[in-house]
Amino acid sequence: MTITFDKLPCNLEELKALPQASLSEPEYGAALFLAVMMHYTTNKEETFEMLEFLKGPYGLSTYEKQFLGDRMADGEHIVRSFFNGTSPDNDYTPSMPYTVETERGYEQEIDGRMKIFITSSGADTKHHILLRHKVSTNQWFIEDQMLLAMIRAPKSQDPWA
Repeated sequence: MTITFDKLPCNLEELKALPQASLSEPEYGAALFLAVMMHYTTNKEETFEMLEFLKGPYGLSTYEKQFLGDRMADGEHIVRSFFNGTSPDNDYTPSMPYTVETERGYEQEIDGRMKIFITSSGADTKHHILLRHKVSTNQWFIEDQMLLAMIRAPKSQDPWA
């Protein structure tokens, strides 16, 4: 599924105003995670507030906040690498509007959970995010993510380029 954002959210109100904030499809939560993480280097607290919404009943743990801080220490190029139009050569600059291509896992839904795979232009394999379905609201919330693994450095930061 292709998900497009004309503008990325900068706070919880802007996030909730997006049509994907219905979280009625697991792909929406996966793409929104990336859209929200683009705000991390600007304002961590606003980003955490938006992630709380995407996590639903799980909430965001102290460990997860520390993990995100560790992953984002090198900059937001890791997150940008998941948007269309990016590559190490263009320093992971996404094309506009912001577009993310998602793919459901092969086994689809298992025990109310689904893996959504997204390709990073800086990695050789697809990365995934796990979402869990809340039946009472028909929403998909983030349970765990493996999107922010290491990727190739942008050309401007690569000492071997």
